[in-house]
Amino acid sequence: MSVRVRRVYEPPEADDGVRVLVDRLWPRGLAKEAARIDEWPKGLTPSTELRRWYHAGEGSFEEFRERYEAELEVPEAAELLQHLRELVAEGPVTLLTASRQPERSQAAVLARLLEEG
Repeated sequence: MSVRVRRVYEPPEADDGVRVLVDRLWPRGLAKEAARIDEWPKGLTPSTELRRWYHAGEGSFEEFRERYEAELEVPEAAELLQHLRELVAEGPVTLLTASRQPERSQAAVLARLLEEG
């Protein structure tokens, strides 16, 4: 099982496998052709309210993680997460985010959940 987390602005690599954008908004200044995105499951991304709360610096990453994991229990998000699990079972998956700190983003939360099974 191979799950990677990378910034969407980094050039695609041959071993990325399926490239999944996990941001609700399209990254600024990035051409869709250059991004080589295979999937963009917006229903799996943090809600606008949660995203704004976290980016405003109102809470810790741990609190963001807990709130985001609760959002992932909604049926649509749970189905999309299951789809990602199926993709990971088939081969490498790279979760892409525009976040300057991918290790403290929804991509990191998803990667941990996918690695746990």
